[in-house]
Amino acid sequence: MSAPDLGHLAVVLALAFTTYALAASIGGVRWRLGELLESGRNAALGAAVLTSVAVLALLYALLTKDFSVRFVADTTSLATPWEVSITGLWGGQSGSLLFWSWTLALFSAVAVWRTYERHPELAPAVTGVLAALQLFFLFLLTFVSSPFERLALPLADGRGLNPLLWDDGMRIHPPLLLTGYMSFALPFAFAIAALVKGRLGREWLAAVRPWAILSWAIQGAGLLAGAWWAYHVLGWGGYWGWDPVENAALLPFLTSTAFLHSAMVQERRGMLKVWNLALVITTFCLSIFGTFIVRSGVLSSVHSFALSAIGPFFFVFLGVVVLGSLALVLNRLPLLTGEGEFDSLASREAGFLLNNFLFASIAAATFWGIIFPLISEAARGVKVAVGPPFYQQVNGPLLFVMFILMGIGPLLAWRRTSSSGLWRSLRWPLVAWLATSALLFVIGVRQGLAMLAYGACAFVTASVAVEYWRGVRLRHRNAAEGWLRALTTLVARDRRRYGGYVVHLGIVFIALGIIGSSFFQQEAAVTLRRGESASIGGYSVTYRGLLERNLPDLGIVAAELEVSNGGRFLGSLQPERRVHRGWEQQPITGVAIQTYVPSGDDLYVLLTGWDEAGAATFRLFVNPLVSLIWLGGVVFLVGTVISAWPERHAQRRLVPVLTRTPALTEV
Repeated sequence: MSAPDLGHLAVVLALAFTTYALAASIGGVRWRLGELLESGRNAALGAAVLTSVAVLALLYALLTKDFSVRFVADTTSLATPWEVSITGLWGGQSGSLLFWSWTLALFSAVAVWRTYERHPELAPAVTGVLAALQLFFLFLLTFVSSPFERLALPLADGRGLNPLLWDDGMRIHPPLLLTGYMSFALPFAFAIAALVKGRLGREWLAAVRPWAILSWAIQGAGLLAGAWWAYHVLGWGGYWGWDPVENAALLPFLTSTAFLHSAMVQERRGMLKVWNLALVITTFCLSIFGTFIVRSGVLSSVHSFALSAIGPFFFVFLGVVVLGSLALVLNRLPLLTGEGEFDSLASREAGFLLNNFLFASIAAATFWGIIFPLISEAARGVKVAVGPPFYQQVNGPLLFVMFILMGIGPLLAWRRTSSSGLWRSLRWPLVAWLATSALLFVIGVRQGLAMLAYGACAFVTASVAVEYWRGVRLRHRNAAEGWLRALTTLVARDRRRYGGYVVHLGIVFIALGIIGSSFFQQEAAVTLRRGESASIGGYSVTYRGLLERNLPDLGIVAAELEVSNGGRFLGSLQPERRVHRGWEQQPITGVAIQTYVPSGDDLYVLLTGWDEAGAATFRLFVNPLVSLIWLGGVVFLVGTVISAWPERHAQRRLVPVLTRTPALTEV
């Protein structure tokens, strides 16, 4: 049996196993049969194995260049290196669907196994929901868009991926983002299971929290990786263009961030029950919406696939998920009554509520910007695009207010904060804001909005420092611990809280990079002859000539540039233009980027053209502080790991569930 045939058979068998897992979960609950529930769980594990076999079969076909398979012919060629051929797995429509289904099967297997051990009352419903979601993707892979479809006549060579996708970013960003989209299915499954079982107190939040943090972190990492990829490949000097597909990927991250904050209110005060369920469900629906936008081709984007027949299936699936979830929530409303009320606007729970309102507003504005072209086309017959100015004008003020709240929120007490206590907490962050603004003014910064934004960054940083200082000082005084020991013990005793503050610091770094590159970017287009120089942002760029290399499948023209600052030589840069065989009409820009310390500037250079006399045309950018965005991403992930790391007192005794016990009869 050939690898493509084995892969197709594995997908068909996975469809059968998943169907059985769904049926066994329903039947096991209905007839209270532990053996049937156990077999359903094992079927879910079997589906994970089978989808893994299918992925390995497709990878083998890609690496061996089996051009009898349509997907292989579309995504690789004889000239494609093996490491690029691997990325073909997610570089095409059906392959990315298989990757989606495979990661869902793996995550589902882990979730099902852990849930039967730790949350047996929810386990059968979680298994059933995940199986139902998996069925949709396996149905598409079997009957609509199979990556193992054969060509009538095998080709001698394939088309291969666009050379723009040969970059290292192709190995990082798409799989991260696809996994992020997929992973939101796990919190959704727990939410639906809680609704089905009527277990809507704090216990379902404990079950969903690890998966909510994991999916949120993966999606955040995918967004940052996408920004990095766009910055060093696309050649327009930026990292976020408010493209429809970029925006669609941002939406579930926004709503999941809101959930992680508001879940703390329900855990502490028993409030916002309906809102938290709505956020989890909305987040998953937005992940399906993002997948639909990419695969339907209904919106123009550099990230989307061509118009295809798969879009309507996603649209129907999304409708079923929305209507089914809404019906469940409405049915369970009597069980979702809040256990408390807001005592004061100056309280942490009120701060979280405002935080959620801002996140929801940003998500709603961004969603409106995405769908407006479709609405305008339906109403007027003209597709009107929404550009970056709309998002900047609408979301900019909302993001600023939310950023300020990020500094105030941790300083508020639960239930009520006295005015004197609030002032004691805020005085040093306010001093940091004012001092930063004054310093910027002294060194010559006159951009009012930039000064305001930098001051806000100082405010948030100081508020985090105040929280750490309070905790460390208390332990140092009461427990007689050294300062370093007090710090490590403080974080270890409350990882969720203090890891969250590290995440806030990561956001501050990202904000600093965005502010610097947005307000102070410099750009110039110059044409230079050999030996001539151009100046930008204090840097002098001297052109020394062109270098040409002709490889069997690739032609490269590079410009040799020397960079200096104040007469001091800083090094050389070589921006390129590359032409791949078979893609002569689409030359690839090789951006030259160099970060200079301590200024934090990125010198970003593109070679845009040249003439027979050897003169060359360049676009030069000086992008201040962009490197802080990538540093902030690292800090963001470190804070997430700290926050999500299990605490010692949180370890639970494993509960046997697949026996005929009273615990099972409660399912």
